[in-house]
Amino acid sequence: MDAKELMEKAVRFHGHICPGLVFGVLAAKYVLENGYDFSPNEELVAVVENDNCSVDALQAILGTTFGKGNLVHRDYGKMNYYFYDRRSKKGVRLAIKGGDFGEKKQTRDEKIQFLLNSNPEDIFNIYEIEYNPPGLALIEESIPCEICGEITMGSRLMSYKDSEICIPCYKKMRG
Repeated sequence: MDAKELMEKAVRFHGHICPGLVFGVLAAKYVLENGYDFSPNEELVAVVENDNCSVDALQAILGTTFGKGNLVHRDYGKMNYYFYDRRSKKGVRLAIKGGDFGEKKQTRDEKIQFLLNSNPEDIFNIYEIEYNPPGLALIEESIPCEICGEITMGSRLMSYKDSEICIPCYKKMRG
């Protein structure tokens, strides 16, 4: 699988080329080359521990998206990625290795080229993991907030003084 072709697909989605996007491309490349496939529904699940540019590459290349519920964000600020395949019942974790990935004096473009020419195994520590994906996306009732009237997912409403209100209104009421 050619990293440069995958990069082109990711750039069309993300809007620009940057080193962060390349990390996502390399993670996606590894996944696709190791028995995982694009996810038209929720067959493949990605759990990410960051919200940087790399995640856009996963969405564009693997079909893991927030909207389908097969992209889960854990806000730990780490370049770690977990992938679960519901078809094969297997999982893999990619954790970025420490290091500068080439010469420290490289330009941004040189760093991008260095990364694109790297193997995912050179950039990530890769571990097979227990198959334990998050549950399928839930479709929940939408209920209006009793303060602002905006439609809110039922499970996200807060109870406050005998009212069911959205989180922003709850925060305003609580000060």
